[in-house]
Amino acid sequence: SCCRKVDTYGFTRPEDFDYETYEEFMSRYLSVLARRASRWNGLLKGRKAINRSFKVKRFIRKGIPAEHRGMVWMEVSGAQHKMETNPDVYSGLLNGQKDQQLLDTINTDIHRTFPENIYFCDASRESKRVALYNILVAFGHHNKTVGYCQGLNFIVAIFLLILKDEEQAFWLLVTLLEDILPEYYSNTIQSLQLDKKRIFTSGRFELKNPTVSAVIEKEGMPWSILVTKWFVCLYIDVLPIETVLRIWDCLFYEGSKILFRVALTMIKRNEATIAAATSFPGILEAFKQCTQDSIITDCHAFMQAIFADPGPLPMAQILKLRQECEAKIS
Repeated sequence: SCCRKVDTYGFTRPEDFDYETYEEFMSRYLSVLARRASRWNGLLKGRKAINRSFKVKRFIRKGIPAEHRGMVWMEVSGAQHKMETNPDVYSGLLNGQKDQQLLDTINTDIHRTFPENIYFCDASRESKRVALYNILVAFGHHNKTVGYCQGLNFIVAIFLLILKDEEQAFWLLVTLLEDILPEYYSNTIQSLQLDKKRIFTSGRFELKNPTVSAVIEKEGMPWSILVTKWFVCLYIDVLPIETVLRIWDCLFYEGSKILFRVALTMIKRNEATIAAATSFPGILEAFKQCTQDSIITDCHAFMQAIFADPGPLPMAQILKLRQECEAKIS
């Protein structure tokens, strides 16, 4: 399977891959990429660091060129600073005492991680499996509250395809889980459940998507069944890889609200399909169709939509909704 047609990131394309739609999109997107690369080269010229600014935020929303992506993620997330100020931590974790149960759990998932990718499949000549294992083991011992959760293997695997450097990928994981999405991946994943509850059951969502809210409420479906995979995997295996990377560009700069913008946009665009669903399985199928929307392949148009369709979604408002949910629970 490693020898079939693969994409830029080493993923084997499925048998039913729609080359026509993809090539039509790429014919338009290549000129966008060339223009963005030229702008980014100008922005980064002679710079050793990237300071947060409205211009940088705007540039990131329009996409980070592949050659700069890893460096920009490290800089804007704060992971680079963590790595530079903790030079011996990663090697110390790898050389320290290990929890055998944690090692066994991680080992089980290593072979399940992207077997269709040339860098992670059994027959790989340039395998990244050892690096993947090392990072997950180091993180599990660094942050014992999280340890290892299913889903982290896929996130780290993508990091390794973009960053190429094991230690950088470790610090990016630390930053993502401890600063950007704190408690999303704890054993209870309480923060993730609160996030979904506060956004999708708030009056604000009902106001914007009354028909969707009514259908979900009528069937008594918990939102967690519908959108947990989207959030836990940060849209890996849900949306095309190029679209996922564009979402992550913004995630590392703007935080978790980006994940909601994506979800709200997909739901809004497929409102009629969801509203027409009359049963539990029908709603599940309608949500699956959200991820197969024609705009999803065109990551550039999709990213423009996520900043236009849901309207303003300030982090302060999200935090306020979280506190209200926490108060109800406690």
